[in-house]
Parts: sequence; C-alpha cells; structure tokens
Amino acid sequence: MSTFTGSITTTGKSEAIRLDKALFRLHPEFRQKAKVRAQVISPGHALISVIDDETLPARDEDPVVMAFLAFIENDLKMHPGRRSRLSKTSLRRAVRLTKNVKVAHDETIPENVTL
Repeated sequence: MSTFTGSITTTGKSEAIRLDKALFRLHPEFRQKAKVRAQVISPGHALISVIDDETLPARDEDPVVMAFLAFIENDLKMHPGRRSRLSKTSLRRAVRLTKNVKVAHDETIPENVTL
C-alpha cells in the first residue's frame, strides 16, 4: 500500500490538504476538480473517496468496510499466490455453526455488535 505525505494549508477562505504529487500520478482518479468526500473514521484518521455524481454510494454503505474490501481485492490481484482454499474441515465447521441461523437480507446488524 502506498503512503503519501502532505500538509494542511489555507487556500483562499478554505482549509486545504496538500499531498505529494506522486499520489496524483499513481491515482489519476484524484484528478483536479474531482469531487471528493472525506469521512472521519476515528480521531486523526479520515477516508477520502472520489465521488461521482451519477453513482453515489448507498446510504448504508460502510466506508471502512468498503475500503477494507478494496484493499483485499487489490492484495489478491497483486499477490495471487497468497490465496488458499478453506479446508474441508473448516467448511464443515462453518456449516455446523450456522446450520440453524436464520438471516433476512434486509436485516441490519445492531449497534452493540462488534465485527
């Protein structure tokens, strides 16, 4: 995963985050004038996403989960040799543990459940 440094500055009457030009070279989706969304995910940490007016994410989409899934997807593409199949024992155990679990696709996970 690439890391880029920068600084917080003022531009006109707004605050701005200035980042290394290398970020924009490697990731052209962060082009000038692109619309972005910043979501604070914990103190001192933010997730910045390019947003497209035509394809706004679902309201219930979790930005942290989406970022994690994108990370996993990229890692699988970059290092396909790391993939391994679940063992038959693990699959049997998963089936046994979830055998009588009823799930509705529109069900939401309660706030007090930690994943």
